[in-house]
Amino acid sequence: MANPLEHQLDYVLGDSVPEPGQAITLAPGVRWIRMGLPFALDHINLWLLRDRLDGREGWTVVDCGITNDPTQRAWEQVFAEQMDGLPVLRVIVTHMHPDHIGLAHWLCERWTTPEHDCRLWISGTDWNAARMASQQTTGYGGEAAARFFASHGLNDPERQAKVRARGNYYGSMVPKVPTQFRRLMDAQVIEIGGQAWHCIAGHGHAPEHISLHAPGLGLMISGDMVLPRISTNVSVIDLEPEADPLRLYLESLDRLRPLPADTLVLPSHGKPFRGLHARIDQLHGHHEERLAEVMEACAAAPQSAADVLPVLFKRALDLHQTTFAMGESVAHLHALWLSGRLVRSRDAEGIWRFGLPASALA
Repeated sequence: MANPLEHQLDYVLGDSVPEPGQAITLAPGVRWIRMGLPFALDHINLWLLRDRLDGREGWTVVDCGITNDPTQRAWEQVFAEQMDGLPVLRVIVTHMHPDHIGLAHWLCERWTTPEHDCRLWISGTDWNAARMASQQTTGYGGEAAARFFASHGLNDPERQAKVRARGNYYGSMVPKVPTQFRRLMDAQVIEIGGQAWHCIAGHGHAPEHISLHAPGLGLMISGDMVLPRISTNVSVIDLEPEADPLRLYLESLDRLRPLPADTLVLPSHGKPFRGLHARIDQLHGHHEERLAEVMEACAAAPQSAADVLPVLFKRALDLHQTTFAMGESVAHLHALWLSGRLVRSRDAEGIWRFGLPASALA
């Protein structure tokens, strides 16, 4: 959903975005590049950080794009024209989603030499999650996902067949994950190009998402934790069917409040902006409104996640969007259920429905 309060944010570069294969310099040693995505969300922002590692001059790459030929061609153009003839020294990935880790294996292999291993840096949780997901579909396709969605009311035969058919959904965009990695952890400090970059772990969107804050530059690479125009996807998936990711996400957002108000946020989607604290407030307000709407629907009659899709999403959804929307719908219902505001029960068809507790009906 587009941000109706977007005017409160300061897009410091206006409408400027890097052309394919090109870069925009944001600060000394920090360059912004952009790769295409074959979805409604049609791009991902990636970052080049000038670096010196093990006595070698070069670049650190932050996030990678999905595995496909157009993205690899765009990277080759970046290598040739935007990196001053210097190599990639390491690859940092904020989290395990395909648009972020998809080409990590290729980049690491492409820039590893007998003298230097171009290593993947990522949280241990997301490395393991990516390795597993690249070998078996999780969350948004295949038999397990179809059963999970059916248990939450998405059970019409056509959409069930389409979900089952997406059995290699993740692996098609992340066919391989590097077999070795360097672990990133919350509060860890990494020196990149003489600047201290502080790791900030976040939860709810991915298992252990890492944002990177450089106080000396006044920058934060936010990954998907803070996006300026859309709300970050927060989903329950079949691997953790009783999860409460919305609570985790909102708590993680609040951990970013101590950052300076004038921090320039470098998001994975959208344009760099100032107004971090305002955006945190906007995201809290957005989810509070959605939770109130879900509560109102459930007070009228017990609802499944499929029932509240039109409550949360006012537009038509394709299959790709529907699977993410179902995960978000379950997440909002779970936030209310696990906080005691709703109760859940299975109906005669085996569908989870959420309604008011008996005490509220008395």
